[in-house]
Parts: sequence; structure tokens; C-alpha cells
Amino acid sequence: MNSKKIKLKIITPERLVLEEMADQVSIPTTEGEITVLPEHIPLIAGLKSGDVVALINGEHVPMAVVGGFVEIKNGPEGTEVAVLADFAEHVSELTDEKIAQAKVRAEELRKQSINKDHVNFEHFEAELERSLTRVKIADKWRTRKYRK
Repeated sequence: MNSKKIKLKIITPERLVLEEMADQVSIPTTEGEITVLPEHIPLIAGLKSGDVVALINGEHVPMAVVGGFVEIKNGPEGTEVAVLADFAEHVSELTDEKIAQAKVRAEELRKQSINKDHVNFEHFEAELERSLTRVKIADKWRTRKYRK
């Protein structure tokens, strides 16, 4: 059995979301989804909104992420994966209340976009993407088994 692990860090501008040793990590990049195993080639890629899923001791640990990039490198302690996201949240943090709020917020933002004089499109797009990603990832993982 392979005892090599990946040192995974998921970081946002506000906090360190996760730091653990994982068996593998699936990441949504702008070029498509990749799965990183120990001794993966070094890589830097843009991060697409979706879910980063770490496999840790046979259990899935899903995180909703929005924007940023991922860096994969091989250091003296093995493979290191740094996910630097604009937003990241463990699926268990996506409560029904937060999901409902995200749906309401997405609808409010859509309505605001109609009045083009008062919309900061960069902010609007980021907020809408965050809300929609929360909803999509929560729905995807709602019936699946994962580590909280």
C-alpha cells in the first residue's frame, strides 16, 4: 500500500480553511478537473468555481471554492498542493439557512443587474458566482457521504 501523502492547504484572504495530509485531491481548474496524486508534476493553474474534494483516510472532504489558483509542487516532504481561493467553505458549513440566503441573494443580484446604472459588474459577478456555487455544491453533496 502506498504510504505517500499530499500536504493540502486551502487558503482564502480571510483564513486558512483546511490544512491536512490527503491521499488525493480533485480540483476544478480553468482547463478542466484534475486529480492530484503523490508525486504529481509541478503545476500552477487557475481555479474554476466548484468543489475541491480531498480523499483523507478513505473519506471525502468536499470544499466549495470560487476563484483563485492552485499550485502543486514537490518539496522535501513530498507533494504539496496550495489552493489559494477567493472564497472557500466546507460543505458542512453550507447550512439550509445559508443556502436559502444564497438563493435569495442571487435573485436580488439578478434583479439589480437590470438597473445597469447602479451595478458594479465586477462585484455583482463575484457575489453571484459565490451564491450560485454555494447552492450547486450543497445540492451535489446533500445526499452523499462525506467527513464533516
